[in-house]
Amino acid sequence: MRSNSAADCQRKKQIVLNFRRIILTALACFAVFVSEAQIVNRLNVDPVTFQSYAWGRMQQYNPVNLPLADSLYAEGVRQDNFRIKCLGLALEFPVRYALGEYDRMDEAVAEIKALTGERKDCRSFYYSVMHEYCQYLVHIGRASDAMLEARAMERMAESEQRPLGKMYAYRIVGLIHSYRNNHYLAVKNLTNAVRFCKESNNEQDLPNIYLLIARECIKMGDFPKALDYCTLASDYQQFSTQVRVNVTMTLAYYYFTRNNIDKFMECYSRLEEDPLYRHLSDNDSRLELDIFDLRLRDLPHEALAKADSLSTDIGRHTQMHGLFAQIGEYENAYRQLDSLMVQKDSIYIKVQNEDLAILDAEMNNAQLRYEAQQLKTRNQNTILIGFLVMFGIAFFSMLYQQWHLRSNLEGLKQRNAETLRARRIYRQALDAKESENNIKIKILQNRKSNTFKL
Repeated sequence: MRSNSAADCQRKKQIVLNFRRIILTALACFAVFVSEAQIVNRLNVDPVTFQSYAWGRMQQYNPVNLPLADSLYAEGVRQDNFRIKCLGLALEFPVRYALGEYDRMDEAVAEIKALTGERKDCRSFYYSVMHEYCQYLVHIGRASDAMLEARAMERMAESEQRPLGKMYAYRIVGLIHSYRNNHYLAVKNLTNAVRFCKESNNEQDLPNIYLLIARECIKMGDFPKALDYCTLASDYQQFSTQVRVNVTMTLAYYYFTRNNIDKFMECYSRLEEDPLYRHLSDNDSRLELDIFDLRLRDLPHEALAKADSLSTDIGRHTQMHGLFAQIGEYENAYRQLDSLMVQKDSIYIKVQNEDLAILDAEMNNAQLRYEAQQLKTRNQNTILIGFLVMFGIAFFSMLYQQWHLRSNLEGLKQRNAETLRARRIYRQALDAKESENNIKIKILQNRKSNTFKL
């Protein structure tokens, strides 16, 4: 009887599990059709292949993506089509990250770089993949490697004048600064990423950058600004299910930091009820929210078990330090804090800081070059406007001088004509006087002649 009862229970569980899978599949299909426009066909593959890829992107951390990735790669090999092979690899490496198979992740990305690195017509896909890869590198503590990739992206984008590459490069630098708790510099670089995102007309990335800035503002305690950026990101929720999930996760983090338990539980429950939440977020992000939930429900030992599963040393030490302090195990809390400080102050991190300073200098120089070019353009425009104004002044001055000279010439001609007329009259008067004198002289001469005759 017991064995039959156990079998019945097992069958019921299997039925429930299958039903949940069907519901999840239906919701994921719906999400693909709703969000397909947000998953850009950057490699211009055929619609059927792209739809398969879009399906995978909607559940990018799900291990079921591996067979799909393998099938796409095999199809690319069969057709000798590097674009389809790249799509298969692009679906593979996020799953490898989620499974902790970092060597396999590196191999997949290295092959993508080899296939697309020299092709300028694949730049947007290349930048997108390298940005996602760099995010994972930062999360697993390989910020130095991420920094080198960001430097390469920025140089390539600068040489080819592609704002999309600059946007992704600044996002990575912002994440590296966030990893190092340099939140002000993180916001500064992410703000630059927003500017280049708008210049590249790539607005589907804007909400994610807004949420990254919101996270940094929360860490700095600038809560009004954090809410403003969450609001900006939420405007895109209707276009993408992933944005909806990310906004809710950020708000949950915000309410936990503000110790608003009711609002946090509301957001957390909404996420738990969303079947896509597990497939649209990485394991560490979900674990962090699970730990928050357990801490608020006063279950620190269960939270410790969750914290021990975090993939990054810094995340693990940070959470366990707070949890041990919560239950009064101060010695263990001190050990976790000491390990955290050793991790942060290790020689490896110091080398990262030196390299990061170099990268910052290079990126700031690029920014300065951009601003200098803008200033040069403004100066050239100012000079051109000044030249046109001066030319206009000179031109109108010449016209005025010509008009004034012409007026003077007319007056001079008139005065000369009057002088000549006066001279003619005077000359005529002289001639008349001379004629009169001549007549008088002749009369006198005649008188004298007559007198002598008498």
